[in-house]
Amino acid sequence: MGKSKARIFRKGKNDLMPKISRNDAIAFAVENLEKAEITEAKRYITMFCLSAEELLESGASYETVVAIKNIFT
Repeated sequence: MGKSKARIFRKGKNDLMPKISRNDAIAFAVENLEKAEITEAKRYITMFCLSAEELLESGASYETVVAIKNIFT
């Protein structure tokens, strides 16, 4: 495989995952927790190693954070 083709494949693979900041990840996690989409919220929490305090400070309800407390151990 030539250098150009390899570069095109790498560029395409990197474009699949959008670049998000930690603040965006916290907002997405809180939004998904409030919608009761726990699996999607877990992805953001584990990917960015979010803490329960960060989620609570950004507006997540206490009950939803306590419901998924086994993630934060």
